[in-house]
Amino acid sequence: MTRLGRWIDTIGGKFNYVACAAVVIMMLLTCADVILRLFGHPILGTYEMIGFSGVVVISFALAYTSLEHGHIAVELLVEHLPKRLQVFINGINSLIGAALFSLIAWQSFVYAGDLRGSGEVSLTLQIPTYPFVYGISVGCGLLCLVLLADAIRSFGKALGK
Repeated sequence: MTRLGRWIDTIGGKFNYVACAAVVIMMLLTCADVILRLFGHPILGTYEMIGFSGVVVISFALAYTSLEHGHIAVELLVEHLPKRLQVFINGINSLIGAALFSLIAWQSFVYAGDLRGSGEVSLTLQIPTYPFVYGISVGCGLLCLVLLADAIRSFGKALGK
């Protein structure tokens, strides 16, 4: 499990670097568009490029955020339970999350295939949309792996192994 866990951590970190680069691109593109608008020459398709970059940021940062436990967790009731039960509930939550995100990854993959088949493109720049939907599928799939690994770790701790 440790080799798989390290592999998931490494891939999640690399995906996060891509997400960070997309944030920088969004910032630079927005600043350049605002400055060029002052001179009457806005960048064509900025809205689309920001939207596509946002998809990359969100889907590629999911796994790393989960690895770092950077998500919001409401533990009002669970924190009063015994530690072993808390860890077990964390494992159950991870399994439920893995099931949900596996469904999202699967349906995103199917939808991307439909978009690819229909030749769907963005309105202004005519950029194909399916690669970004495949990106959502891959990001959610990686998050699913992270959540499954977390569930296995939690159940191992809860069972005292």
